[in-house]
Amino acid sequence: MMALSRADTSVLGRWWWSVDRWTLAALFALVGFGYVMVLAAAPAVAERIGAASRNVFFFRQVFYLLAAVFVIITVSLFSPKGVRRLALLGCAGALALTAATLVIGPEIKGARRWLNLPLLGSLQPSEFLKPCFAVVAAWMIAEAKTAERRGWIGWVLALGLYGMIAVLLKQQPDIGMLMVITATFLAIIFVSGINVVIVSIIGAAAAGVAVLAYFMFPHVQSRVARFLNPGVGDNYQVDVALEAFGAGGLMGVGPGEGRVKNVLPDAHADFVFAVLGEEFGLIICLLVLGLFAFVVLRGLVRLLGEADLFVILAATGLLTQFGLQAFVNMASSLHLIPTKGMTLPFVSYGGSSVIAIAIGMGFLLALTRKRMLGRPEEGS
Repeated sequence: MMALSRADTSVLGRWWWSVDRWTLAALFALVGFGYVMVLAAAPAVAERIGAASRNVFFFRQVFYLLAAVFVIITVSLFSPKGVRRLALLGCAGALALTAATLVIGPEIKGARRWLNLPLLGSLQPSEFLKPCFAVVAAWMIAEAKTAERRGWIGWVLALGLYGMIAVLLKQQPDIGMLMVITATFLAIIFVSGINVVIVSIIGAAAAGVAVLAYFMFPHVQSRVARFLNPGVGDNYQVDVALEAFGAGGLMGVGPGEGRVKNVLPDAHADFVFAVLGEEFGLIICLLVLGLFAFVVLRGLVRLLGEADLFVILAATGLLTQFGLQAFVNMASSLHLIPTKGMTLPFVSYGGSSVIAIAIGMGFLLALTRKRMLGRPEEGS
């Protein structure tokens, strides 16, 4: 741990004694698991698909995770005002780039979600919409709730922004991303103290949209059908993942000894939890699950003493999307819900996802820092 005196008034010193170090430690532990899992799964996947180097995914992920640590620390230095500004800029940029995927993005498996950029490779802009939208929507709704006059403007702006994002994600299509952003928005609306009748109406509308998506998108219908009736269609990946968990048992078969990474196409990404279960066993899986639960629950507990409505709403949205994404990935691997291509935060391979999650957790740490009354905000 860092040896900084409480008398240190530098930016780093004030940050160290005000940031939630327990949450920071839990996030860094997840990053550590990310290094272990990319070393365990990525070389086998690279070899199977005929990549130029067996270690190509490993070296990329090492860079992504190092960048994620830097992003978490840097963003957590911001004041709430700085967080709002950064989120607004990030949301505008991500929105423009997400729209660009529909025009110049390559079509992969029937979807246009990525941009091929020089030097950076493949970028999924919608990943960056998640944390930035959570903060911007919370800002608009907080302003609407505290405004003495024309508070409805904040609601109109928040709903309009959500509507724009929903249309773009539907066009890609990326229903999983839309589901996470919708859940984030609903959580913010609920915590803001809106009338329970309106919450019920919004919830019913969201359920109706989910049913509509089932009938509109064949891939959604196929996944739900295969979940409800495993005998229908191809359940190869889920079946192999469940076999991996069974083979791993309590203690696992040992690092590098698993076979699931040799046969699953997305063993280093969407099904990395199955690799973890096979090679390290139930105990380590529960430890990883506990780390995710700790980050979410500790964040919510810290909000109990918070008076700033914007901080409460933004942190709630960020924690909702972080916990939901982890749940969807792990539950999909265990066949508890229909399969959805969603990464396990910091543990799965992926550049856009890792950096976007790091931005979100940096926002969370920045917003939940202890601030002394009467002291100007850093970076304001």
